[in-house]
Amino acid sequence: MIAINDQMPAGKLQQLVEGSSVSHDVADLFRDKKVVIFALPGAFTPTCSNKHLPGFVRLATQIKAKGVEHIICLSVNDAFVMGAWGEQQQAREIMMLADGDASYSSALGLVNDSGSFGGLRAKRYAMIVDNGKVIHLQIDAPKTFSDSSAEAILALL
Repeated sequence: MIAINDQMPAGKLQQLVEGSSVSHDVADLFRDKKVVIFALPGAFTPTCSNKHLPGFVRLATQIKAKGVEHIICLSVNDAFVMGAWGEQQQAREIMMLADGDASYSSALGLVNDSGSFGGLRAKRYAMIVDNGKVIHLQIDAPKTFSDSSAEAILALL
């Protein structure tokens, strides 16, 4: 599992841009930037839609004022689902990125097998990454939500 002071692994993530899925090289997303990345088990699910993403939407301006260039929301969904969810949540300041096959979440060591819910899903976590290096990592225990909240991350910045 990724840990504080580790470099982010190589990989690709997808984003819906003007109706098409665009692939991002992870190294480019983090190079020479401070980035907050948070992950959640699934788009359009109760805690993710009612608490996790809305907190980052609400605090995006304050988070970016702390020198954060990107706020990334990651989920094991496809780019089209992430784009629709971001639009529904008015997440204009958040990069809604898809890890469709869970390969990036697996490379991080931050996956759970949710069985009938949909197989491999990302654990609920948030990280602060500076120039590709993890400087803070907050992982919520299963079925909880607190350590990876926008408020918790803002307090660490």
